[in-house]
Amino acid sequence: MSFSTSHAISFSSPAKTWEEALPVGNGRLGGMVFGLPYTERIQLNEDSVWYGGPQDRNNPSALENLPKIRKLIFEGKISEAQELCTFALSGIPEESRHYEPLGNLYIEFEGDETEFSDYSRELHLSTATVTTSFVLAGVKYTRQVIASYPKNALIIHLTADMPGALSFHAQLGRNPGKPWEEIPYQKQTLRRQAYTGFCDSITGKDGGIQIMEATAGGGGVHMACAIKVIAKGGRTTLIGNTTRIQNTDEAVIILCADTTFREEDPVSSVLKRLEDVSSNRKAPAALWESLYFEHLSDYKSLYDRVKLQIDGQEEVERFFQFGRYLMIAGSRPGSLPLNLQGIWNQDFAPVWGSRFTININTEMNYWPAMLTNLTECQEPLISHLYRIRENGRITAQKMYGCNGFVAHHNTDIWGDTAPQDVCISSTYWVMGGAWLALHVWEQYLFTKDISFLKDNYPLMKEAAEFVMDYLIDDGKYLVTCPTLSPENTYILPSGEKGVICKGASMDNQIIRELLCACISAEKALEPSSCGFDPISKRAEGVLSRIAPVMVGKYGQIMEWNEDYEEAEPGHRHISQLFALYPGTQISKEKTPDLFEAAKKTIGRRLSFGGGHSGWSRAWIINMYARLGEGEKAFENLMTLIHKQTLPNLFDDHPPFQIDGNFGATAGIAEMLVQSHGDVVRYLPALPNAWKKHGRVEGLLLRGGKTLKVLEWQEGRIVDLQVE
Repeated sequence: MSFSTSHAISFSSPAKTWEEALPVGNGRLGGMVFGLPYTERIQLNEDSVWYGGPQDRNNPSALENLPKIRKLIFEGKISEAQELCTFALSGIPEESRHYEPLGNLYIEFEGDETEFSDYSRELHLSTATVTTSFVLAGVKYTRQVIASYPKNALIIHLTADMPGALSFHAQLGRNPGKPWEEIPYQKQTLRRQAYTGFCDSITGKDGGIQIMEATAGGGGVHMACAIKVIAKGGRTTLIGNTTRIQNTDEAVIILCADTTFREEDPVSSVLKRLEDVSSNRKAPAALWESLYFEHLSDYKSLYDRVKLQIDGQEEVERFFQFGRYLMIAGSRPGSLPLNLQGIWNQDFAPVWGSRFTININTEMNYWPAMLTNLTECQEPLISHLYRIRENGRITAQKMYGCNGFVAHHNTDIWGDTAPQDVCISSTYWVMGGAWLALHVWEQYLFTKDISFLKDNYPLMKEAAEFVMDYLIDDGKYLVTCPTLSPENTYILPSGEKGVICKGASMDNQIIRELLCACISAEKALEPSSCGFDPISKRAEGVLSRIAPVMVGKYGQIMEWNEDYEEAEPGHRHISQLFALYPGTQISKEKTPDLFEAAKKTIGRRLSFGGGHSGWSRAWIINMYARLGEGEKAFENLMTLIHKQTLPNLFDDHPPFQIDGNFGATAGIAEMLVQSHGDVVRYLPALPNAWKKHGRVEGLLLRGGKTLKVLEWQEGRIVDLQVE
């Protein structure tokens, strides 16, 4: 892999693995381009292709056993409480739905020549285009791939520098994995390659059209994916279910996909879209030009809002803009939110279901949305919150007898809110909905759009109503119970290990952040004129009884309500520092003791091997930026880029998990500017490697402001413009 500019990712050879393929996307439709010379493979995803349909997994035994679980926890009988949780609180069935791939598009080129040269495969971040070119048998072939948001289509442009040199057929399929034989088509011994695996049908139609239909497992959505080939000259024939193109000069392939998640008849929908995209009957060159420039105008209206240039730091610039590219490609109005892999997944049973994991990962995906001026890209997250709220109201009542809505640590396409799996250290956490609801407040802080807040404040209010109802009195504080500190394990003085507890620090911090936001929102909205009953007075009373952030025996921020030893001091989650980032409760000015304790907490995690997952390292970058520790933030950023990133720059959990990409983009921005309350800090965590000269344009500031220009030389600001 090489980098020609800070806006490009380049390879000098075809992708040997999925982790070397290059991503394109338009929010709903994603593709991974391999750039294979003989049989091009584009691995496909559509964001609503999920296994199974909606289901009610709420455990009917939860409510009657909740007092028993709480009593066991208060009595210190942790093992018994945990065992009862696994039976009484786990979802029925235990697993929610998981993401599936749409399939593959193979473009099989005729010929028997094996030697190619002058190979190049490049993702241009500034144009959202993957271009592959090479010379074969004296002919230069070029392929360009885009995912058009205006047309909701994947579009491939094929050219050769010799007339009549293009002969190929395109084939849809859902078979997992690479082509069985990566050799010229005329030399293949098995040419059909089991394309119909996991399909219901593949049908050819006149006009260069091929349609694949399939049904996701578990009675999931029905999907349709169709292509249309438009060629210049040569011969086009329909044979069986395949359109064969011979001796053409140039061709455009248009690919569309839909599912019953959005369309009652996805076949009719994709056929209509194919017709709409190609209805002007233009020749391939003119058609491509019109589609490409429409795509470019749309994409650049988002991408070009923010510019970053730091002398000698091309890889930092590239990684920053790659995160913004993935946001635009993976989350657009009308799409689903970014899941654990964005929209790019090749596995029928992906790790962790490629779901929306909401005990940090989904939230981290959207950390750069507002700050890096991509407000529209957060719309899918806010929209999905309404699906979550609908189910979360039912879960809150059935399982806990509470008002408002609740979500646990995972959700799926249907907004499932019941506990996911039977992992004691993560399953029985009830703060997922509360954390997600804070994204409404963050968007308001950045935009000051009072209409947006008025429309969406009920999400915050209902999340707050649940947590206030769920709290119980432990004799000193109001605490969540049962709860846990996501995925971490403590050790009791007896040596017994536990995860279930009461009043975990992260819960208290999220509750404080949410209730304070609700109080501020109601002041801005004047509830009497907005048609809802205020909760501010109740919230103020609850806040007075929430445990403060506390410091433990190692000088660290305590993770639980007791100063327990940790079974894994280098754990990837650093949940007790929510109050530092993304929260706002720890600062140098207002809480200097906690500020120093936060430094010790991160140092202690790292000294025991923390940050070993990509997203955890990204979180650390943001926390060090908040602490003003530029050198340490930079050191962790370099570790992430050099040691925890795959060849195509996807974040490596391992395996691939996209949250680290987004977390790093947010972290780079956080090193350059921070805005909280009425305070804006410019260059708060500038490392020595960035000091010589740099310039950033277009970042958003809380308070409805835009950082038009921030330029520095030798670490000193030389140009600052805010509007």
